[in-house]
Amino acid sequence: MADRYQIRCINKDDRFNPYERITHVGGSGWKISQAEAINGILAGSWSFYVSNGGSVADVIVATSPYGNHYLKTKADGQSPNNLLSLMECVS
Repeated sequence: MADRYQIRCINKDDRFNPYERITHVGGSGWKISQAEAINGILAGSWSFYVSNGGSVADVIVATSPYGNHYLKTKADGQSPNNLLSLMECVS
């Protein structure tokens, strides 16, 4: 079974493309690149979620129209995007 972690913060670059904006995700005492998170999910080693106002949304790997993998949350009816609305990771 995959270890489960809450994503509490992200780092973004200056791109406007939503499929390429997130560079890193982090939580309590950890921070990894988006590529590491994607590899961990695809390997079945890790799973991630975000929590907003008491609701929990699982983070999944999606594929952009250009064929690139990126992180997103399962549809939960929340707006704005659960990941892109998180605060920036400090370190």
